Amino acid sequence: MKRQMLTKGLPVMLMLMLVLGLSTAAWARPFGCGPGGMNITPEQAGQLFDLKQQFMNDTASIRKAMWMKRAEMAALWKAETPDQAKITAKQKEMNALREQMQEKMVAFRIQAKKIVPFGPGRGMGMGPGMGMGMQMGMAMAGDGPGMGSGCGF
Repeated sequence: MKRQMLTKGLPVMLMLMLVLGLSTAAWARPFGCGPGGMNITPEQAGQLFDLKQQFMNDTASIRKAMWMKRAEMAALWKAETPDQAKITAKQKEMNALREQMQEKMVAFRIQAKKIVPFGPGRGMGMGPGMGMGMQMGMAMAGDGPGMGSGCGF
């Protein structure tokens, strides 16, 4: 009976220890996120901050318009019988705003790369969601669900 418990329980315990060990190791290292993990100078951090502020100011009206279009789209979908033509037209308006945001994002990323030349797969990729910390976050532009995934501004 004891031997049977050991043979069944041991693999489960080992897997649990492995998963927990790997997950804590993943959270413990910075992955290059944020100014401390990117090995940038205080001057570069200041320049990146100013660039981010400029980007946020330059795109405020686009972001506001995107929020408004989303609310309008939600209202169109809530109708008892949604109007396909109106929804399609609103989607085109939203796509035009996304395109404007993408153009501004490309310019931002090129400027940021001049300040801190990042290697491939690192750097100014926008994090998911609507976070405003070190991630830019507007969940309507960039790569994937947010503006890319992982670290960045």
